[in-house]
Amino acid sequence: MQSPRLTATLLLVLVWLGAALAVLQGFLTAGLSIRIESSLAAHLTGMAAGYGAAIMLILMSRSPWLERGVGSHRLARWHAWGGPLVIILTVVHATTAVLAWAQTASLDLMPATRDVLDVPGLSTALVGAAILVLVGVASLRPVRQRLSYERWHALHLFTYLAVALGFAHQLAGADLAGLRWLQIGWSLLYAYAFALVVRWRVLQPLFQLWRHRLRVEEVRQESADVMSVLMSGHHLDELRAEPGQFFRWRFLTGRTWRSAYPFSLSAPPTRDRLRITVKACGDGTRRIFTIPVCTLVFAEGPYGALTTRRRRRPRVLLIAGGVGITPMRALFEVIDLPGKDVTLVYRASREQDLVLKHELDQIAERSGARVVYLVGPSSNAANDMGAHALNRIVGNLSEHDVYLCASPRLASRVRGSLMDRGFPRHQLHEEPFSF
Repeated sequence: MQSPRLTATLLLVLVWLGAALAVLQGFLTAGLSIRIESSLAAHLTGMAAGYGAAIMLILMSRSPWLERGVGSHRLARWHAWGGPLVIILTVVHATTAVLAWAQTASLDLMPATRDVLDVPGLSTALVGAAILVLVGVASLRPVRQRLSYERWHALHLFTYLAVALGFAHQLAGADLAGLRWLQIGWSLLYAYAFALVVRWRVLQPLFQLWRHRLRVEEVRQESADVMSVLMSGHHLDELRAEPGQFFRWRFLTGRTWRSAYPFSLSAPPTRDRLRITVKACGDGTRRIFTIPVCTLVFAEGPYGALTTRRRRRPRVLLIAGGVGITPMRALFEVIDLPGKDVTLVYRASREQDLVLKHELDQIAERSGARVVYLVGPSSNAANDMGAHALNRIVGNLSEHDVYLCASPRLASRVRGSLMDRGFPRHQLHEEPFSF
C-alpha cells in the first residue's frame, strides 16, 4: 500500500489546520473573549506569528519531499506571501501587548513598555523582532532594487537568528506557560523546523562537497554577457538531478564563496559532469566569469519540479525568454516524444541574445523537433507570445504541456494570456529565475 503523496493542497490543509489550532489556543488563553481588545489581539497575533515563523522555516528548508511534492517555485511564492505576514503579526503582537499591559496596570506607554521588557525572554524577543522588521524593509521593492543580491541574501540569513531569539519568549509567554504538553509540542515543531534547515541546507551540501568533489573544469563564453561553466566531479549520478532542475551554487574563491546563486542546469547531467549557463546581472555574477579552473564548488540541490515528470499531455511546448533558455535547453534534449510533438519557442531582443542557439539547432535537426525564434521588439506583431499566437505556432494548444521560463514580465504576460484563454493551470509548468 502506497503512502499518500504530498501535494500542494494537502500541505495547505495541514498548515491551515495547525494555524487554526494555534489561534484557538490564543482564544482559550484570553478566556474565549469575543470583544476585540488589546489583550485578545496580543494573544492571537502572538500565537499566529510564532506558528507562522516555524512554518516559514519548514517551507524554505529545501527538504526533497517538499521540493518534489510541491515545487520550489510554489514554496517560494508562499514564503514571499507568508514572510511579510509573520513580520506584521509580530509587530502587531508587540504593540498590542504593551497596550494591554498599559490598560491593565493603568500606566502610560513608556512605563508599560519598560515593564513588559522586564519579562523573561522579552529583551531577546525584541531583538529578534527588530531583525525581522529590518529584513522586511530590505525586501520592499524600492529598497530591494538598491541592494546587491549578496547583501540581500546575507541579511536574510539573520532571520534564523531572529526566530531563535523569539522562541524562549514563546515558551514563557502566557499562551504556553504552565501547559507542559503544549510546550513540548511547540518545542517539537521548532526542533523539526530547525532540524530540516540544518539537515538539508548545511549537512547535505557539506556531504555532497566531500562525496562528489565538484570542481570547475571550463568557463566558456557564449556571448558578450553570458558564460557557461562546466563542472566535473565523482558519482554525480547519485544526485539524481534531472534536466530542468537547479542548484544553488557557491564557488569557493576569496571573492565568490559568500554568495549562493540559483542557476538551472543548461545541459542534461551526466555521471561526471554538470553545466550551467550564467548571464551577468550584477557584480556578483560577473565575478563567476573570472573563476579559475579547478575551483571547488559547493552545490545545494537539486531543486525544482520543472522536469519531464510533470508531463501529462501528448505534446509539449517549451517557452523561453532570454537566459531562461537554460532549463529549456536541457529539457529540449531529453523529452521522450516524437520530434513533431515538441516545439521550443525562444524569445530574445537581439540575435546575439539567442544563447546556445547552435546547440538548439543541432538537437532539433537530430530529433526532428521544432525551434521557433522570435527576435526583435515586442511591438512587432510577429513576436506576439499571446495564447492565440502560440496556438497558431503549435496548433491545438490544449493538447500541450507548456513549460515556461522567462523574465517576470514576459512570464506574467504569457501566463495571463493562457489563463484568459481558459488554458488548464495544471498543464502550465513554471520556474521563475529572478533574484
